[in-house]
Amino acid sequence: MTTHYAVLVIGGGTGNNVAAAAADAGLETALVEPGPLGGTCLNRGCNPSKMLIQAATAANHVRDAEKFFLDASLAGIDFAAIVDDVDETLSPLAEGMEDSYRDKEQLTLYKHEATFVDERTVEVDDERVSADKVVVAAGSRPLVPPIDGLDEVDYMTSQDALYRREQPDSLVVLGGGYIAVELGYFFESLGTDVAIVEMMDSLVPREDPDVAETFTEIASRRHDVYTGHRATAVEQDGSDVTVHAETEDGDEIAVTADDILVALGRRPNTDTLDVNAAGIETDDNGFVVTNDRLETSAEEVWAQGDIADNAMFKHSGDYETEVTIENVVRDGGREADFTAMPHAIFTEPQMAGVGKTEAKLQDEDREYVVGREELPNTPMGRAKKLDDGFVKVLAAPDGEILGCHALGYEASTMIHEVVVAMRAGSGMVSDITDTIHAHPTLNKVVEYAFDDVVLD
Repeated sequence: MTTHYAVLVIGGGTGNNVAAAAADAGLETALVEPGPLGGTCLNRGCNPSKMLIQAATAANHVRDAEKFFLDASLAGIDFAAIVDDVDETLSPLAEGMEDSYRDKEQLTLYKHEATFVDERTVEVDDERVSADKVVVAAGSRPLVPPIDGLDEVDYMTSQDALYRREQPDSLVVLGGGYIAVELGYFFESLGTDVAIVEMMDSLVPREDPDVAETFTEIASRRHDVYTGHRATAVEQDGSDVTVHAETEDGDEIAVTADDILVALGRRPNTDTLDVNAAGIETDDNGFVVTNDRLETSAEEVWAQGDIADNAMFKHSGDYETEVTIENVVRDGGREADFTAMPHAIFTEPQMAGVGKTEAKLQDEDREYVVGREELPNTPMGRAKKLDDGFVKVLAAPDGEILGCHALGYEASTMIHEVVVAMRAGSGMVSDITDTIHAHPTLNKVVEYAFDDVVLD
């Protein structure tokens, strides 16, 4: 027997808002989510990680008090209490969301895994569920590659690390992307000795080269950083775990720690869903292929969020939700526009960017000019006694903003005036330079960087 609905949403992260909108519109709706509602961001990603990082940054502010001639000391760290606070804050949010969804008319919540068995039809706990319209928003999970010996040790992924109540004395992190550096910063700031092993020549290699290189230097002051090294094997010796890695030239290292964190990216959950059974096309990396309206290759099936790989950020997923609701619930034909999609990395200093990197412009053989200002040289940078940070602008010779990249205190906030200029303004350098910036704010560094751009 098959239970049929008007709308079926698979995934309770950003997809839960699509299900709510459909139900509120009077459409019989099914929402399938085996875990807590809120998805990765609320439960296993953005929210818990940023709460942990705030504790790390608070500890570092105490350590930096002497810069301001203040006699302060960090008497102790209750690591378990920090983690418990995260759990006690976020778990009720997910539970409350589930309660409110169960109270919704026209919405049925299935707390089980789903697997496609036919077009617009899934099997959920031995029950078949089908719908006129299906939204695939089942997200992603940590990628764990086949490294020799890894499956024989008790390693952590980001999901484990965020709720670990016992602090490791030492930790080796495999990977140098944003998850790796954020968690490395958290553990190191609270007293763990951290080593990072990254196969590329710098940490955060997808960032603009100047940002990546500068951050790698900063991280090297805190951690043992091994860039240009690919992990080849892992072995356990008593309570110690050793990671073996080597360079392209064959130089080998062995890094030993109490624990190992695998932070080598994420993979889409298309395999567990068996999307092929529904005629849903995927790319070479397993992500669902969508068009500008977020439609898949299967009729009346849409996809959004991590599983569709349009950006793999919570904010991009929220934006995709708006598009999906318009097209699925209201029968619209809205196209997604990912122009000026920002991103941020919440280490200290933070990193943020929007638009093209300099490496990308060089690959495209595109003509551009550069403007730059150092954050420590600005009035607020001096007031805060900042040692590092800059804003870098990439512009076409005619003044079109091609990209902007920042490293420094509150870079995640500073980048947004550039995002607005690129998306809602004219997208020209003059949008920033003609704006009166309150003095002496952090954002003066953005103004100064844009003033540094020399146009034709």
